[in-house]
Amino acid sequence: MDLEGFAKRGLSRGDPDLEEKLVDLIVEVKEERIKRAHAERLARAVLEEARATLNPEGDVFELSDSGVTMGDFGVGSRGLGDFYAHEKIAEVIGETDAVVDSRQLDDSGAVEAGGKYLVLSVDGMHSRLSDYPFLAGFHVTRATLRDILVMRARPVAMFSDIHLADDGDVSRLFDHLAGIAAVGELTRVPLITGSTLRIGGDMVIGNRLTGCVGAVGVSDLLSPRKDAAPGDVILMTEGAGGGTVCAAALYYGWHDVVDETINVKFLEAASALLKTDIEIHAMTDVTNGGIRGDAKEISKTAGVKLVFDEARMARLVNRRVLEMLEALKIDYLGVSIDALLIIAPPSSAEEIMEVIRSTGVEIDRIGRVEEGSGVELHTRDGIKDFEPRFRESAYTPIKKVVDDGPVRDFSEMKEKVDLAAEMAIAKKRRFVERIWGERPKSP
Repeated sequence: MDLEGFAKRGLSRGDPDLEEKLVDLIVEVKEERIKRAHAERLARAVLEEARATLNPEGDVFELSDSGVTMGDFGVGSRGLGDFYAHEKIAEVIGETDAVVDSRQLDDSGAVEAGGKYLVLSVDGMHSRLSDYPFLAGFHVTRATLRDILVMRARPVAMFSDIHLADDGDVSRLFDHLAGIAAVGELTRVPLITGSTLRIGGDMVIGNRLTGCVGAVGVSDLLSPRKDAAPGDVILMTEGAGGGTVCAAALYYGWHDVVDETINVKFLEAASALLKTDIEIHAMTDVTNGGIRGDAKEISKTAGVKLVFDEARMARLVNRRVLEMLEALKIDYLGVSIDALLIIAPPSSAEEIMEVIRSTGVEIDRIGRVEEGSGVELHTRDGIKDFEPRFRESAYTPIKKVVDDGPVRDFSEMKEKVDLAAEMAIAKKRRFVERIWGERPKSP
């Protein structure tokens, strides 16, 4: 519960019962750990801080709401809205000197340093795994290491950032770290630094956990998405899913399926490729909105057309996971299945598959790259739509309800989002110029 947000909304409405409502919320969450008299003091302090910061003066505080919320636009939901928001994020960041940056839509970036490529990635834990800290830590760590490995870099170190709300038991902190460290030990990539904080300090009560894990890798060569070329073949390894499949299994009651996701097969397979000099043009992990989303991003970034064979893809999804997804009517093409997607010249295909299979991981050729643009899905019933949805496949009960709810006009929202990004860019430039202008002149 965000006490500060609740208080500011109430103050804006002029709610006469606001203080009493805050007291009730605090007592409800903290239960026997707090006396009502102390809850009353806390509520008054919350209101004091909320009033002081409701309308601060100064251009650094200026923020004009776009009128589009994260949920409205599907940000974080790995669909069209999310992809568009990430394009805008790249615009706000602006042009950089990096070899690979956010403009290329890869999940990691790269710079040159000391004659090698330094590759950096960070992933946020799956938000629905807050009550399962070990799983959250395990899967976010796998995710960030995947993003390093698909750039054909060797992970050398990890960092974490953990935020646990005020009423979260300290055991959750250690359980989360155990999940991170388990993957670190299995892959021999050490967790060397990080940060541990409370969500919102004293202003957020409850036991919600969130955070991220990042990784650093080094490489002599890269395999970014932009290097996919016409004539290439598309290979994919087997996949059993990660945080997304865990969430689906947990919240639909298929709890035995969670065990299928506890492995490091992807990391072992990708690591084996690092030990070879096989020509590979691009690699990615099948995560963002499933292969629907990844394929769309690759097509756009590389300026090519991707053609897929659906029957070959389905055979590579873990049998138990696919059984659950089909029973729940969740499109497996629109969720993360934790598979490795490799785009390479045809001459490299057999050698790549031999290396991957030597690690005990299955792999097959599932498509090809052609001249043109867009993505095609070839099925027994002909060529089908393979566009990403507005959001990824709805994989929990609440996501299905959200998908069935009212939908705002996407074009109208895009215009508002464009304006918000433009205003952020202007603010960035204004403050950069101001700070540069304040620096002492060289003699």
